[in-house]
Amino acid sequence: MKLSDIHIRDPFVLPQPSEKIYYLYGTMGAYTWTKIGVGFDCYTSTDLQTWEGPFPVFRPPSNFWADYNFWAPEVHVYQGRYFMFASFKADGICRGTQILVAESPLGPFLPLSAGPVTPPDWECLDGTLFVTPEGNPWIVFSHEWVQVGDGEICALPLSKDLTSAIGEPVLLFHASKAPWIRQHDSKGRKGYITDGPWMHSLPGGELLILWSSFSAGGYSIGVARSASAELLGPWQHDAQPLYSSDGGHCMTFRDFNGNTWLSFHHPDGFPGERPKFLPLAEDKLA
Repeated sequence: MKLSDIHIRDPFVLPQPSEKIYYLYGTMGAYTWTKIGVGFDCYTSTDLQTWEGPFPVFRPPSNFWADYNFWAPEVHVYQGRYFMFASFKADGICRGTQILVAESPLGPFLPLSAGPVTPPDWECLDGTLFVTPEGNPWIVFSHEWVQVGDGEICALPLSKDLTSAIGEPVLLFHASKAPWIRQHDSKGRKGYITDGPWMHSLPGGELLILWSSFSAGGYSIGVARSASAELLGPWQHDAQPLYSSDGGHCMTFRDFNGNTWLSFHHPDGFPGERPKFLPLAEDKLA
């Protein structure tokens, strides 16, 4: 199948150079806005053009705490294993990022701990792994606008084995600090959204957060830059989005030829969402 045949949001690509295989994960498009939590699938490719699948990589165990809004899976190789960071929700329980683990990129992924690592009384989503140059793991995530009005990007230190948080959340920035952002109106409720933070280090050492919200062009991807080149910033925002044509929730990856790609879904509206890859010129980001 082609990318246009794959109905997912929040596409995440894991290249595995030893196998020469790309693994593609994402939110199941048909179930994004329903109260049905099926799980996560994976697609595989050797050329980023033609894909095989879907292959089921996570199905919730019978005692799993969440039952809907299974969103935005990311798979990171850490200490020789495969760790999936994904968002989940249940009635009466705040949305949070749960970490799952597997011995293979094709799973099966199983819960690493009993519940989310994000604060239990915060509505959170889109957690991503960031490991400092000293080897300390953090989760960078969105504190949702539905709870705080002005959405936040926060960072939280994790234990070395990723089973739990070991400190307090640190606010990196509010959504409204970006010059390009527009207030979002959802059924009469207005606020500033932060979605899908992704950490990207430029070859010269500059540290970026690529993240999504709404601009004049619709769903968009913005760039924040750490003035210290370290996780805790301070963070400064580019005046214009990197992409502003009704697409977002991005990540970056390098293909087997060393080229850098931006992966995101476009358009943003159901049921048209499909993965989109664009070449990324890192020198123009600097």
